[in-house]
Amino acid sequence: MIRAARESDLPAIRQLLVETWHDTYDGIYGVARVTEISDDWHSLKALKLRLAKRDAVFLVAEQESRIAGMTFATHMPSGEARMHQLYVLPDFHGRGLGSRLLAAVVNRLGKLNTLSLEVEEANTSARRFYERQGFVQRGSTANCGAADSGIPALVYVKSFA
Repeated sequence: MIRAARESDLPAIRQLLVETWHDTYDGIYGVARVTEISDDWHSLKALKLRLAKRDAVFLVAEQESRIAGMTFATHMPSGEARMHQLYVLPDFHGRGLGSRLLAAVVNRLGKLNTLSLEVEEANTSARRFYERQGFVQRGSTANCGAADSGIPALVYVKSFA
């Protein structure tokens, strides 16, 4: 079941993000850097701020009595949206949960011209996933996720117009 995230979900969402980030990025950035990022970007305080955003969609996917996936996106009046997060616990990969979360967030965002996102270049499985979903690489950034992160990423865009 995919539904709107609630404040009571935040500890489980944080745990999901910590686990998926370590699984995905320890080999790229190292355990210490991934822990540092997670402690900042995935803190309960940061998640609570996302939950309170008015121009955003924050969803969770429940499977086997737990939160197995999540997504967070923001929408602008221009019809452009940015997906900031879409993560699925490693144990649930390959079951279509990411595709269902993506479809749900697009549906909840409403009328869209484009949806953009950033993907670490070395994260080939995520890049393949988004390319299968119709996203096209349209550039890159030196600061994924935050203005001064120093984390390079590729920018992917899907057009709906």
